[in-house]
Amino acid sequence: TMEYWNALKADIAAFADRQGRRPRVMISKLGQDGHDRGAKVVATAYADLGFDVDMGPLFQTPEECARQAIENDVHAVGVSTLAAGHKTLVPAIIAELHKQGADDIIVFVGGVIPRQDYDMLYEAGVKGVYGPGTPIPASAKDVLEQIRKAVA
Repeated sequence: TMEYWNALKADIAAFADRQGRRPRVMISKLGQDGHDRGAKVVATAYADLGFDVDMGPLFQTPEECARQAIENDVHAVGVSTLAAGHKTLVPAIIAELHKQGADDIIVFVGGVIPRQDYDMLYEAGVKGVYGPGTPIPASAKDVLEQIRKAVA
């Protein structure tokens, strides 16, 4: 609803006031997944809500993704996945962030992810999994909460 959207925008503005900058997310496309329409829709909606949003290039490696996230000083990396790469690539990104000293950057995953893979992703350190049909504002609110916890 419009009220939910506006309340969320106000929450994001309040975060920016407290932190001195807007919550910043990088939307990353991983592996051999040539479609980025879903990622672009999410990126646009997050930007409309008040996030700073960076888009990673297609076919980025986990190392490149972690490096770009750190260079861009993001709070969170959102991995958009359609091909089944999430089982290996998402844990690899978390490991790379750890290796590069950026444990404070949270990772969330969206896209076509089978329900039976959710636990494995959470165990790998993912903070949010948003499967098909997740309303974008609901995922954005959750990501904001996770970022709040990480910066506290």
